[in-house]
Amino acid sequence: MSNEENITTFMPGVISTYPKSNKDIYFIFSKDSLLVKSENNKIVLPNLVDLKDLTLVNVQYIGSINNINCFCGEINKTFIIPNKMNLSALRALALQLSEEMFWIAGRATQLVNFNNDHIYCGRCGALTKNVSGEKSKKCPKCGLTNYPRICPAIIVAVLKDGKILLAHNNQFPKDLYSVVSGFLEVGETFEECVKREVYEETGLHVKNIKYFGNQPWPFPNSLMIGFTAEYESGEINVDGVEIGHADWYGSNEMPVIPDSISIARKLINWYSKNN
Repeated sequence: MSNEENITTFMPGVISTYPKSNKDIYFIFSKDSLLVKSENNKIVLPNLVDLKDLTLVNVQYIGSINNINCFCGEINKTFIIPNKMNLSALRALALQLSEEMFWIAGRATQLVNFNNDHIYCGRCGALTKNVSGEKSKKCPKCGLTNYPRICPAIIVAVLKDGKILLAHNNQFPKDLYSVVSGFLEVGETFEECVKREVYEETGLHVKNIKYFGNQPWPFPNSLMIGFTAEYESGEINVDGVEIGHADWYGSNEMPVIPDSISIARKLINWYSKNN
């Protein structure tokens, strides 16, 4: 996987470099749902004209795309959704928005959540203030500075005799299988995390761990670091709590797998292409 697959023309920023206009794009949330509109049978993001009758709160500039400003924010608690617009869970929009807009929306929801989660200082409880020139919040009382949270996680395609290891997490929809993944622990390297997660989830030992690619994943604030690895030893033995079932699958016998936008699917597609 080339890292260029994750690169968009979006330019992040803190202060707008272009004059505000009616073409500016707004990523507006109500809790975990994003406000979108239908235009020529496509799902797109609203502009300022679309939002003229709504009261927006916590609006902040997040960057620009094709010389157009992008903002994120929230709808006031009492609102009526305008015609041809609706609220949708971001994950459900993965294949409806353009891929570029989906990833910007992922960035936007994390910044909105960061703003709401750090109204007060986690150390002393005082009201925090935005820091000029960067995305952070500082406590004027004790000086604690917080930045948007990013949680690194590994995701790995394990191969054995021309087959790939796929597992069903009990939190997945019925029949959905994916490659092994998990969050890094304190003091752990990515490679150590790969070995630990594969062993904890399936009872297998792996070797020849190689970097594949990476992808931000805003559910809620992950950065997925992809790897490939080879089976070394052991028999599949799932815990039955987190992982309900795991097995080896050939390219012509795949179960239900994740959507194409995810790095999980890109790993599986890479395997299928080469086997």
